[in-house]
Parts: sequence; C-alpha cells; structure tokens
Amino acid sequence: MPRGPSAINVHRQVGPPSVLLQRIKLHCARSTGASNCASGEGKEGSRGRVREKHRDQAAAMEAPRLPLPLLCVVLILLLVSPAPGWPGASPAAAARAAPRIAPLPTAALRRLYDTSNYGKLQLNNGLALTPQMGWNSWNFFACNINETVIQETADALVSTGLAALGYNYVNIDDCWSSPKRGKKDQLLPDPKTFPSGIKALADYVHGKGLKLGIYSDAGVATCQVRPGSLYHEKDDAALFASWGVDYLKYDNCYNLGIKPEKRYPPMRDALNSTGRQIFYSLCEWGQDDPALWAGKVGNSWRTTDDIVDTWKSMTDIADKNNKWASYAGPGGWNDPDMLEVGNGGMTFAEYRSHFSIWALMKAPLLIGCDVRNMTSETLEILSNKEVIQVNQDPLGVQGRRILGQGKYGCREVWAGPLSGNRLAVALWNRCSETANITMKLPEVGLDGSSAYSVRDLWKQETLSENVIGTFGAQVDVHDCKMYIFTPAVSISSI
Repeated sequence: MPRGPSAINVHRQVGPPSVLLQRIKLHCARSTGASNCASGEGKEGSRGRVREKHRDQAAAMEAPRLPLPLLCVVLILLLVSPAPGWPGASPAAAARAAPRIAPLPTAALRRLYDTSNYGKLQLNNGLALTPQMGWNSWNFFACNINETVIQETADALVSTGLAALGYNYVNIDDCWSSPKRGKKDQLLPDPKTFPSGIKALADYVHGKGLKLGIYSDAGVATCQVRPGSLYHEKDDAALFASWGVDYLKYDNCYNLGIKPEKRYPPMRDALNSTGRQIFYSLCEWGQDDPALWAGKVGNSWRTTDDIVDTWKSMTDIADKNNKWASYAGPGGWNDPDMLEVGNGGMTFAEYRSHFSIWALMKAPLLIGCDVRNMTSETLEILSNKEVIQVNQDPLGVQGRRILGQGKYGCREVWAGPLSGNRLAVALWNRCSETANITMKLPEVGLDGSSAYSVRDLWKQETLSENVIGTFGAQVDVHDCKMYIFTPAVSISSI
C-alpha cells in the first residue's frame, strides 16, 4: 500500500527532522506566536526563549513560508514520533513501535533457540513481521508464463481458500520482460506474453485482494538473459512502484563480479524512495553468507542454491538453512527457496515433511506448483491451518534441528518456541525405514517434571493433556509428525 507522509520523506527534501522542527517552531514564534507551535510556550518569556535558542540557526537558514498556524502544529505532530497506525505514521515507525522477538522465558529455551544475532541490522520498512506467503511461477512454469497464467493463478488462490489462509503474494519470476530495454532505457513487458502490461495485471491481482510480485536481477542481465537492474535501480524501482508492484525478487546472475554487499543496497534505497511499500526479497543463493549482512538490506535472503523437486535437494537445503537460525526474525527471514509441494518429484510423506520443516524454520511459504490443477493431497498439505500458524506465529523465532538419533542421525527432532509459552516440535524420519523417535522434554527446552498438553497438527487432534518427562512416536519413512506442546501452567517463572 502507498505510504503516507513520514519523517523519512521530509528528511530527503529539507534535511533532518530536528532541523525542520526548529525551522517550523522559529517561524511560528515569529509570525503567529509560540503558543501555536507547542504547548507550554505561549507566554512571552517562553517566546523569548525560543527566539534566543534559535537565533544562531536563524542567521544561517531561511524559515519556510507556512501559510497557517494550524499547519505548523500538524507538521510538528508528524515529525515528533507519530503514533503507530496514524495515517501519517511511516511504516518504519509502526514497525519500531511493535515488539520484536520477546525474551524467551527460561534459560534452557534461550540456550537452545539462540536469537542473539537477530535484530542487529534489521531493515525496518514495516514489512515481513511474519514470513511472506504466496505463490511463485518459477518452480513449475519456468519461462512458460503469460498474463493469463498469472490471472488464473490469482483466481485459483482465492477459489481454493489458499488466499484466505495467507497466501497473498502472486509473484512473477524471470522471463516477464522484453529481451531489450525501451527507447528511454526502461524495462518493457514482453508484448507477446504480457500484452496488457504489468499495471493492468497488478490491478487484476489487487482486485482479488492479493498482491503482485515481480522479478529482476542485481546484475546486467537476469538469469534468463533479460535486462537486469544493476545501475538502473532508481528508474526500475520507480517503474515497479508506478505499476503497483508489491514485491521484488532480486536475483544474482551476470553480476560483473561485484560483491553482493555493494549491489543489493542500491535497490533497497531505490525501493524505499518510491513511497510505496515493496517487499524486498534477496536471491543471492547464500554464496556470501547473506544472513551476516542482508538483515539491513532486505526482508528475506536466500541462504542456499535453488531447490530441486527431490528428497535429497530438499533435505540438504533444510540443513544449510538451519545454520543461520539465530539471524532470522520479524522484519527479515532466512529463505531456503520456494516450496516444491505438488510438483511430483517426491512422495506425499516427503512433501508433508518439506512443508512441516519449512513452516517450523519460519521460511517463506511460497507455493511452487500449478495451483490451478492441484491434487487433493497437495491442497491438504498446503492448507493445513495449524501448521501455517506455526510459521506465522508472532514470536518469530526460527525453529531448528535439536537432535539426531541413530547410527546416521537420521531420526531427527526439530523444535522452535512459539508465543504463549508453547513449543512446536517435529519428529522427522530421514531414515530408509520406519522409526521410533523419542525425546526427553528437557532436550527441547521443556521442564521434565511439568505436564504438557500435546496437539498433533497433522491429525488436528489433542493426543494428551498430561505428557510428562518424555515423548515419542512411530514415524513412517521420510515422514514427519508435528506437535505443539502447551504447558498446563505457565513456565515463565521457571
């Protein structure tokens, strides 16, 4: 959505807010009396103090010509930390006012689910307070896309109920643009596949209550050799905003050997300067460990190479993404790439594992199949509301691998804290045969002597109200069982 007036936008035009505030107060004091500028400064003595305080600055700068005393008051209110949710409040201000990751209640949880690297350099554009959800064209369609496919996908997200569950980004990947820029050096939609243009497509998607995403590259060309945005960041960002784009996936091909730390921030700045909130997804493939630097640049960052629709690819990527768990949180998320659920390369059990672990890791949930032609099994996985709620939990702590049992460590326990002193646990069987996976509650950060209610998220039923000490289950080959543990009494005082 377009952003309202903000201190950031004012700063670009006339200088820091503190300087503008001084100018406004000085002008009000001169022309209308200081009582029009701020409460408590209406007396003659106060007015004199205002003049005294700003005499030196006044000699160096001309006060703005403001037509009405009331305008002085309004501008001052906008500059002095507008309340979150006010029409004039910037998204950044709203995000700063919201809680980030709340401290975990026990030492055991803080040790196992370290968040010490989160938030040091988080981008604060008011987006990504939970991981993004939606659909992306690449995994299934690759370059075989057109505006009809995108429109029908938006229709299907709504008709299947997926949009109502939070899948609200409809993201076009590579191959949407013409092979060359236009006469004015601007990006052009491919006239054969997107004849109506991206603005018309964005209007269609917005009309469904959804958001439109687009793709470009932090290089001179995209991976499919369409024009990239390197050195065109400002113009391309302005163009995307004018079209009504809500999301940008920014790839890493043909990058001239320039470090990503240099190539990705210019697009961040260009997007922010448009005045439109645009989710910024960095697709750097994890080559330069973006978790270490991308938090101040984007709302999500790829930690791995592209996923492939195989069990080996999915499990390898899960392990690589797990390494960076302490860096993710509200505002910026580790991205192990899009979902392959429904594309046919894995079994139902493997896809259920894929979705469970991505949800637990607070990964973006971007559907990669053809949602117009899903099987009932695919829809069953993608529409599990309780698993989605784990992913979208406001606490925002990335779940991670806690235990690996057996000769090869293939009987795994993954877990992550949730709001309300709850804990999500996944028992994941990566072995080649059915396995019993058990855990002691303290191994995942719970109190071994307390009772817990345990809910099975795939069966969608409560298994027990009184689990104490240990817990386990039999898990089929390559399958995953997922639970939420809720204490019978609060553990905040433990």
